[in-house]
Amino acid sequence: MGMKARALLLFGLWIAVLAAMVPFAGGLDDVKSDKETDYLPASAQSTMAAQLEQTLPGGTENVFLVVYERDSGVTEADRATAAAQYSALRATYGSASGPDRPIASADGKALMYPVMVGESHGEPSSYIEEFRSAVAEHPAGLTVQVAGPGALSADFEGAFEGIDERLLLVTVLVVTVILLLTYRSPLLWLVPLLAVAGANLLSMAAVYGLAKTLDVTVNDQSAAVLTILVFGVGTDYALLIVARYREELRHHSDVVIAMLAALRRSVPAIAASAATVSLGLLCLLAADMNNAAGMGPVGAAGILCTLLVMVTLFPALLVLCGRWIFWPRVPRPQSGAIARATLWDRIGAHIARRPVVSAAASVAVLAILGLGLLGNTGSLSRADQFVDTPESVHGQTAIAAHFPERAGTPLLVMAPNAVRDTVLRAVESDPGIGSAEAGRAGPEFSEITAIPRDPADSATEYATIDRLRTNLGNLAPGTVIGGPSASNLDIADASTRDRWVVIPLVLLVVTAVLALLLRSLAAPLGLLLTVVLSFGSALGASVLAFEHLFGFTGLDSGLILFAFLFLVALGVDYNIFLVSRAREEARRIGTRPGMLRSLSVTGGVITSAGIVLAATFAVLTTLPLVSLAQIGFAVAFGVLLDTLLVRSILVPALTMLAGDRVWWPARLPRPVPGRSPSTTRDPESIMV
Repeated sequence: MGMKARALLLFGLWIAVLAAMVPFAGGLDDVKSDKETDYLPASAQSTMAAQLEQTLPGGTENVFLVVYERDSGVTEADRATAAAQYSALRATYGSASGPDRPIASADGKALMYPVMVGESHGEPSSYIEEFRSAVAEHPAGLTVQVAGPGALSADFEGAFEGIDERLLLVTVLVVTVILLLTYRSPLLWLVPLLAVAGANLLSMAAVYGLAKTLDVTVNDQSAAVLTILVFGVGTDYALLIVARYREELRHHSDVVIAMLAALRRSVPAIAASAATVSLGLLCLLAADMNNAAGMGPVGAAGILCTLLVMVTLFPALLVLCGRWIFWPRVPRPQSGAIARATLWDRIGAHIARRPVVSAAASVAVLAILGLGLLGNTGSLSRADQFVDTPESVHGQTAIAAHFPERAGTPLLVMAPNAVRDTVLRAVESDPGIGSAEAGRAGPEFSEITAIPRDPADSATEYATIDRLRTNLGNLAPGTVIGGPSASNLDIADASTRDRWVVIPLVLLVVTAVLALLLRSLAAPLGLLLTVVLSFGSALGASVLAFEHLFGFTGLDSGLILFAFLFLVALGVDYNIFLVSRAREEARRIGTRPGMLRSLSVTGGVITSAGIVLAATFAVLTTLPLVSLAQIGFAVAFGVLLDTLLVRSILVPALTMLAGDRVWWPARLPRPVPGRSPSTTRDPESIMV
């Protein structure tokens, strides 16, 4: 069987496999969950409180707060409307607890009442529209808003509505435009796009399998990142393979031989890149946060599926298409070298003349950007998680303004039945609590709802939660405190712990992969230092942008960990492509000329790859949640910084200064005279 026939057979096998994967990929939405407990660590008090609440009669209850507001003061008609709607809501949702009538504010400008909705009615997002419609009719001039933890949860889940389709559409559009600009061919761009689409389908099916068989946590955040990773990394792999393939087509008349030569020289670096990112992602399994731990296998599955597709199906498609797929710039076999210098030759020559200046200037730029870390790095509150402020947040603001003793979001205190009254008195006597009320009792635990005096997610409210946990832990062991603010506090604490555990693990894993690939210790340590420096600079610049450009009030608790993981793993990728090629060339012509050669032949394609990856992550900034927008901007900026400055100038300059010592403790053989297989340059394959 000829090689083209084998390529056709491989193509047919892949079509059959992908067709079989369609039902599993379509089931991904069925295994996704954005419940609060899917984010929280199992050891957190808020997680235990949520689990204990399910043992109460009626199970978990979602608390909604309906607030009526009139600037000139509420009227009798307003009171009658609020009372009637309160009764109707209690009847509709079977809420027996709460006050007999709406509570009036001391300033006479607002009314408010709570409505408890049991889990039998489903998730809050499934009935929030019906709930809000029930209070939509009211006298003119009266503002009515639905707030509380239930409404906030519904608005949070609602922000993800249609996010998958929107994200996929925008990502495909961005990748298509960049591929068209890169290849300047009306046909070639379609081949990598089809292959990456296949990789995305396979990845979705694989993640579905992980969720069903290993109970891996999958939520909308990890699903969004999966799409971005697959399209960004898959397109990068395609760019690298096509660049090598185009080079080899100028040496070989047979497209099959050219492709085999291209794969021999490109796949080791691509495989090392995939291993680096995958192993880095799997380090998240050590995280305490459930959503972070779930992100690890989800992302790793996406990377490995993408690698498999892009080194098998994608080359087969190119071979079947033949040379004509490059039209109108079809590469033909040529003898001799094309002497025309490229932009990357000129950049390399400048670095070689002034390596110290180049390195120092690069470090200075990175250090200046890093000063942004002196800005606002506080944590986001739950209310600040939205790009566009929803009704639930506006309503909570109105409650805080008119009912200062109820400024916080309700705390759920779960106390053993035997000490419920003792715990209730202790909660009521705490200076940070405005009111407390005993609720349902289960077989072993009873619930107490406490309303903090301080605004939700404020430092003073967190201090109240910490104080209550300490005091109640001594007074009534087994008592736990949950609720939205308690959950946010637990998330912040767990995220801090995860950073101290996962980040050193990622550094260790990435260093080990680089050492095995480059057979060196000096080069991996140097590359890692440059990438870490780049991360600090990208984060500093992002903090400035978030504060002064986007108007965000702080950082998402998971941003630093996720940004570090993606920027270090993906940033090292480009250094792998550059330095592995430099090592290959150094064995023939020496370290310094080898680095210049590597920069010349890989500069354009790696820059294109970096732009593609940055553009795909930047798509996340179009989504309505601050957490995803922050990850998207930070990673996109960091990838561009690493691609255009660290990989293009700093790493070559440091290699020029170190010389052969960069490969320590290994020693390269003396350069072998003769033509290098990569002597021929192909400017048309390089996007500048």
